[in-house]
Amino acid sequence: MSKHLKKLLIRTKKSVFSQQIGNNTSKIKGEGYDFVELREYEDGEDIRKIDWVISAKMQKPYVKVFHTQRELDINIIPILTGSTYFGTSVLKKDIITEVCSMLGYIAAAQGDSYASFIANDTVEINTSKTKKILGVQRMVEKIDIYDPIGKNIDYTQLVQQLNKKIHKKSLLFLIGDFFNCETLNLKVLSKRHEVIVIMIRDKFEESPVSLGEVNLIDPSNSRIFEGDLNPTLIKRYTQKIKEHDHLLFEHLKKSGIEFTKIYTEDSVTHKLAKLFQ
Repeated sequence: MSKHLKKLLIRTKKSVFSQQIGNNTSKIKGEGYDFVELREYEDGEDIRKIDWVISAKMQKPYVKVFHTQRELDINIIPILTGSTYFGTSVLKKDIITEVCSMLGYIAAAQGDSYASFIANDTVEINTSKTKKILGVQRMVEKIDIYDPIGKNIDYTQLVQQLNKKIHKKSLLFLIGDFFNCETLNLKVLSKRHEVIVIMIRDKFEESPVSLGEVNLIDPSNSRIFEGDLNPTLIKRYTQKIKEHDHLLFEHLKKSGIEFTKIYTEDSVTHKLAKLFQ
């Protein structure tokens, strides 16, 4: 294991177990003690859940819904495409690795089962379900050595594959930069699971500066851009990014999906702590 990865594991483990970041992260509804809402009874449900007093008043059966107090199934899904192999000071892929490490330790600290996948052109299992702390190290090592160059993401395929591979209602963390996601549709996935999106970005990608004549290579497809990165081009580009992200955020909100954005210069610990508050 490399020195930087050892330091990463030590730092993230210390953050989780000293501050208990992410404690009580679940908002999945199920049996428990925290009342959420009343809703109409559905065929096949346990009749013991029926609130007979309310049902008598409403002249139709109603059941009580609670926040779950049972352990969660957590799935950590880094989306490792070529575009994550970029960063002005730290690679986005390294921040994704750090986020995955922290999420793994949070799950282990809470006694929840967690598994991980690596997603891009395909969705492949990275580590099998476990509750053990040592599972975090295995997960992070595989993510760290994974080569994302030349990889792209098919969001339609992503949703279809996750629905096929994850049968039990779970908490899904999707972690990536979420560029070029016009085809992204998480509504079906969010109806079956609780989904949290964590966007990893470098500020230069959203607000580039004028560099004049440049020669850039796209790590997703090896295409070369040669030209003048001038203020006019930058203005058109930043406007396009704003429109893209506005549509993305609206889709996530309408789908009932929580999300956050972490820049490569941000503190992952602080960002995740705020997300889980």
